[in-house]
Amino acid sequence: MADYDFSQDLSEARAKFETIALAVDLDALRIRISDLERQASEPNLWDDPDKAQHITSKLSASQAQLRKLEEVQQRLDDIETLYALGAEESDSDSIDEAREELSQTRVSLADMEIQTLLDGEYDDRTAVMTIRSGAGGVDAADWAQMLLRQYLRYAERSGFKAKVLDTSYAEEAGIKSATVQIEGPYAYGKLSVEGGTHRLVRISPFDNQGRRQTSFAAVEVIPLVEPTDHIDIPDSDIRVDTYMSSGPGGQGVNTTYSAVRLTHLPTGIVVTMQDERSQIQNRAAAMSVLQSRLLVLKHEEEAKTRKELAGDIKASWGDQMRSYVLHPYQMVKDLRTGYETSDTQGVFDGDLDAFIDTGIRWRHQQRKEAEAGAEATND
Repeated sequence: MADYDFSQDLSEARAKFETIALAVDLDALRIRISDLERQASEPNLWDDPDKAQHITSKLSASQAQLRKLEEVQQRLDDIETLYALGAEESDSDSIDEAREELSQTRVSLADMEIQTLLDGEYDDRTAVMTIRSGAGGVDAADWAQMLLRQYLRYAERSGFKAKVLDTSYAEEAGIKSATVQIEGPYAYGKLSVEGGTHRLVRISPFDNQGRRQTSFAAVEVIPLVEPTDHIDIPDSDIRVDTYMSSGPGGQGVNTTYSAVRLTHLPTGIVVTMQDERSQIQNRAAAMSVLQSRLLVLKHEEEAKTRKELAGDIKASWGDQMRSYVLHPYQMVKDLRTGYETSDTQGVFDGDLDAFIDTGIRWRHQQRKEAEAGAEATND
C-alpha cells in the first residue's frame, strides 16, 4: 500500500511538473535567455542605465526560472531513485527521506504553478500601489497607514524592492494616501489581486469610550510603464504645479519647491510626487506614474466591449474584497475567494502569500469563465 501511495504521489508531481513546463515553454524560455544574454553583453549597455537595468533584471529572473525548473526535474529523478533503493534494501530512513523530499517538492511545484497563472500582458512588471483612506475618519487614516506598513513588510519578506514615492499625511494620525513602487519578479501580477476596498473592524484607539469602529481604505495597483509602451501625452494636456514637500524629511526636501503635482486635464487624473530631492526627478517620476494610469485606462476602455459580452463577473475589483476583524474575534477573510486566517498579526506583518496565491487562482478561474461566456455569446 505504501509503495502504491508513493508511486501515485510521485506520478502526480511529475504530471504537474510537465504541465508547468508546457505552460512556461522551456524552449522559448531558453531562446529568451540567449537573446537577453546577447543584449547584456553589448559594450554600450550601460549608456542607458534604465534600459540596462531592465535587461539585466529580465535576464536574472529568466535564468532563475529555468534553473528552478531544471532543479525540480532533477530532484524528482533523485527522489524516485532514493525511494527505490530504500525499498529494495528495506531502509526505512531512506524511504522517509524520499517521502519528505517529495512533500517539499510538491510545495515548490505549487509555487511554480502560481507563476504560470501570471500570464497577463503586464504581470511581470513593477507594481505601483496607491493606498487611500476612505470612510471612517481618523481611524480610516490610521488604517491606511497600517496597510502601507503591511505591504512594505510583504515586499521585504518577498525580497522585493519597495520605495515610497509620495505620502499625504492626515492631520490627527495616519495618512490620507500613499504611493509606493514595488519592484521584483511578477510584482504587478501578484499585487494586482490586492486591488480593492479593505475593511477594518476594531475597538478604536481614538475613541475615549472604547467603541467598535469600522473603517475603509482603497488600494489601487497599476503596472509601471516602460519606454516601449509609447504613451504620448501632449504638454497642453498637463497642468504642472510645484509646492514644498510635507511630512518627515531632510532640510533640503522641506524647504524647496521640489514636490510636483501633475493634472491630466482630459481625464482629471492627478499624480503627486515628493520623494526625490529635485523638482526634475519628481516630475519624471510623476510622469511615469501618470503614463501607467493612462495605460491602464486605455486597456480598460479596449476591454469594455469584451466585458459586456462576457456578462457581469462576481466580486468586482472595485468593491469590498477583504475584511480584517480585530473585535470581537480575530480574523482576516477574503470575500472573493473565501480564504481566511485567524493570524491577524501575521497578515499585518506582511504574511500575504496565501491570500495572494488564492487570489491569483480565483482571478484565473474568473477569466476562464468570462472567456467561456464570451464565446458562448458569440456562438
